[in-house]
Amino acid sequence: MKKLLYLFGFLIISLSPFLGDTSLNYKEIFEPSSSTYTIFWDLRVPRIVLGFFVGSILSLSGLIFQTIFKNALITPYTLGIASGTTLFTAISIVFFPSLILAISGVAGSFFTIIILYLISQKINRSSIVISTNSILLIGIALSFFYSSGLMLIFFMSDLQENYSIVRFTLGSLDVVGFSSSLIVLCVAMILYFTVTFYKDKIKLLLISNDTALLKGLNVNRLNLTLLIVISLAVGISISFVGPIGFIGLVIPHIIKIIYKQSAHKLIFPVFFYGGVFLVFSDLIARNLNTASSLPIGVVTSFIGAPFFVYLLIRRSSKGK
Repeated sequence: MKKLLYLFGFLIISLSPFLGDTSLNYKEIFEPSSSTYTIFWDLRVPRIVLGFFVGSILSLSGLIFQTIFKNALITPYTLGIASGTTLFTAISIVFFPSLILAISGVAGSFFTIIILYLISQKINRSSIVISTNSILLIGIALSFFYSSGLMLIFFMSDLQENYSIVRFTLGSLDVVGFSSSLIVLCVAMILYFTVTFYKDKIKLLLISNDTALLKGLNVNRLNLTLLIVISLAVGISISFVGPIGFIGLVIPHIIKIIYKQSAHKLIFPVFFYGGVFLVFSDLIARNLNTASSLPIGVVTSFIGAPFFVYLLIRRSSKGK
């Protein structure tokens, strides 16, 4: 079953560059002077690489966040990190157009995670670990604050800037060449190997924070390290493709249902299938015969939002 799922995932990734609204002459794929070569190597393949590693970053981030805070609903989206990145990117589009969007995206995510951590510690001075409830509530409050700030930026921007912000907030994998894809690939590898390096310590967190403390683990230091690495990775990926939602929520839970294993053993499956999910969503968005490609954020939200509601209902029924 699991081998078939991996095979299916590789099949989706392999076929995606060949499928789209423009048919390809497969004999010309390796002829640099042909339009097929340009479409295949400059547009579709970089798009697949970008989509795969963005999905991997978001899904693995969701898994680690849910492990740190022991809450099934916590993701970069619900904590306000995506909203912070979006606001800072919008500010860059309007006021600092020469600034590289990745820098503003990283600034937004890093600023948000530091606020979340500091306020949570302020609220829970007597506690030696981060409070799940307080940080989730702070994240929701920050999301509302960032949304208000984004509306203000909309009001202050001109028509062209307004359009750019709207396109960004809807999410898109439109890319030309490999420069953006390679940056995100490197960021994804750094995130993956960082999480793998702390795999045994994450296993202790899964048991309980008290057990981890008794084993000599500095829980706050580990949490802060993981939060910073994740926030930087999420910020960079979102700055390239926009705030693509719900991947960090949907994929970890689906993989847990399929594999029925502890989270520290699911690092690679979540990383891999998160990428496959976004590539598959993009494949749907590109092949709906619409005037232009459907924004990728629309597709992932259509899938993720009902699942989010299902999780809420499931948690509520378990609590009774």
